[in-house]
Amino acid sequence: MMIPFVGVLLAAGQGKRMKSEMPKVLHEVAGKPIIDHALDAMRRAGATRIIVVVGHAGDALAAHIGDAAEVVWQHEQLGTGHATMQALPALEGFDGPVVVAAGDVPTLRASTLAGLVEKQTSGGYSAAVLTMVLDDPAQYGRIVRSVNGDLKAITEYRDASDEVRAVREVNTSVYSFNCADLRAELPNISNRNDQREYYLTDVIAALVAHGKRVRAVVLNDATEGFGINSREELAQAGKVLRERKSVELMESGVTIVDPSNTYIDMDVEIGPDSIIEPFTVLSGRTVIGSRCHVGPYVCVRDGKMGNDCNIGPFSFIRPGTELADKVKVGDFVEVKNSKVGKGTKIPHLSYVGDADLGSGINIGAGTITCNYDGERKYRTTIEDGAFVGANSNLVAPVTVSRDAYIATGSTITANIPAGALGIARARQENKEGWVERRRQARASKEDN
Repeated sequence: MMIPFVGVLLAAGQGKRMKSEMPKVLHEVAGKPIIDHALDAMRRAGATRIIVVVGHAGDALAAHIGDAAEVVWQHEQLGTGHATMQALPALEGFDGPVVVAAGDVPTLRASTLAGLVEKQTSGGYSAAVLTMVLDDPAQYGRIVRSVNGDLKAITEYRDASDEVRAVREVNTSVYSFNCADLRAELPNISNRNDQREYYLTDVIAALVAHGKRVRAVVLNDATEGFGINSREELAQAGKVLRERKSVELMESGVTIVDPSNTYIDMDVEIGPDSIIEPFTVLSGRTVIGSRCHVGPYVCVRDGKMGNDCNIGPFSFIRPGTELADKVKVGDFVEVKNSKVGKGTKIPHLSYVGDADLGSGINIGAGTITCNYDGERKYRTTIEDGAFVGANSNLVAPVTVSRDAYIATGSTITANIPAGALGIARARQENKEGWVERRRQARASKEDN
């Protein structure tokens, strides 16, 4: 059973290494902003309230968060301890566990957070700190233990001696505190350090100095503790999350032919016995039914498809598209903001945009729904059983009624009644002897 807690996410930093006007935690990774991953993990771990500390470009971040969490401001970025201080008024009257974490760690699992809270509370600790052991600990804060292995202090890299810098166990900046102990110690920390900042790690040192028990919990998977500070780290986190998603899907009965060359966002859903071919990109809140075959080289963004669909290769399914069961979308086909009925086929070289297609329709190669007049988008309706010949243009708004046919090469600008043939093209004219006459005319010109 999960233990309820209040979560505090620190998201006030500028993220200079991202070289972006956008707040760092609003950059997307594996289909959603970094901060959304952190919020989701907190909720699923048992957070009853979440407080987000914002600062640099905070208006944009606060607008994004909306009602998903409480927002407090750190108007001056004076360190993690100072940021956490801004959340103290919102914790007034609360005496349970408080989880404080950086908002730029999208790879942290909810189960890990829940486990940290359980270890801190069940063991009677004033705090528990999540740590990880790295071959190259770089500039992470180092974990300093006593001779018997207990946590003694967390030392920031810039303030650490050479001996402490040699330690490979580092701080992930994820903590579970007893709220009363946090409230007692946090206001007393100082900024007497190289950066003149208030470090949240000094609360740990104060608790230890006052005889309180603090536990360090080592991550089994160090990829959970990686914060994002650069575009390179953003890409690395995306790779970690997509690998996890692929494993989750394969364990649920989905075949992913080459996971290392398949890109699936975290909120994508795929039914069992579906096959995903290489170089397929499934993003956003895409939903794929059972027994579908997707790829290779298919991109689906926020699309939905039923069971037994066949998509690709080289297909693009754009947002707002809903495909019913047994739909075929073939090579070099783009479908946008359209509904496609059961068993309808769009085999190749077509654009279907802002359209409503019934069931059992065949769309010939090279068919285009002309949905835009330069100012507005219009919808095309094609009813059940219709047949659209190759190289046809349907100029919206237009309706092709049930069981109607469109002759190859037609440009349709008016509705077609049920069961009728629509044909709109110039009649072919063959000019006998034209080639020979042309040759003679050219030869005569050259002689002159």
